[in-house]
Amino acid sequence: MSIALPDFSDKVAVVTGTSRGIGRAVTQQLLQRGAAVVGWGRRRPDFEHDRFHFRIVDIRSFDEVQQAAQKLLSRFGKVDFLINNAGLGYFGPIEEMTLDQWHHMFDVNVHGMFYCIKTLLPAMKAQGAGHIVNVSSIAGLDGIAQAAGYCATKFAVTGLSASLFRELREDGVKVTSIHPGSTRTDFFDNVSGLEAHDYMMDPEEVALQIIRTLDTSSNFVVNSIVFRPLRLGPKT
Repeated sequence: MSIALPDFSDKVAVVTGTSRGIGRAVTQQLLQRGAAVVGWGRRRPDFEHDRFHFRIVDIRSFDEVQQAAQKLLSRFGKVDFLINNAGLGYFGPIEEMTLDQWHHMFDVNVHGMFYCIKTLLPAMKAQGAGHIVNVSSIAGLDGIAQAAGYCATKFAVTGLSASLFRELREDGVKVTSIHPGSTRTDFFDNVSGLEAHDYMMDPEEVALQIIRTLDTSSNFVVNSIVFRPLRLGPKT
């Protein structure tokens, strides 16, 4: 039995961190379903599409995010989906983490997400509809040794999402927090002693589940969802 793809041909989506991993997969699946997608990131993706509009944006800069949001709304007049996917992590003993690493994680994972929400939320509230998807992590639900700083940022994302859901539900704006486990992307390039492997989840499958959270009726929201690999892989 085949399942019809949702039709997002009247939707405008913003995806941060769109050049790699989950963000790239979400972008391509939104395009397959007819959406216009505006990608924000520091690295230009290696693909093009007539409905994909990429803009170099450092989300750590509120001014850059504001300018990008103004350009988006001037062009399209609305925004339906905001996929806050951009993020990074540094790992190791907490006393060995540098101040630059700590601040970099919070500036991207937390402050950048806040800037994107702050600039686009007024448009969603004005139109009485919208959907914000914040990509957290299982590290935003459980502490992980050697990952204290990263966990701290992702716990912040989880708390932000839970609060926003309650704050915005009567405005017609949905909020979903996504908590993926290990996913096969270049995220692990920063993790000493661990490389992406075949027992990790495919970013395309994670993206598909994100798409499904977007394809719901106006009074239905997937508030929070956790994805994990079933098997952990061979022990070493």
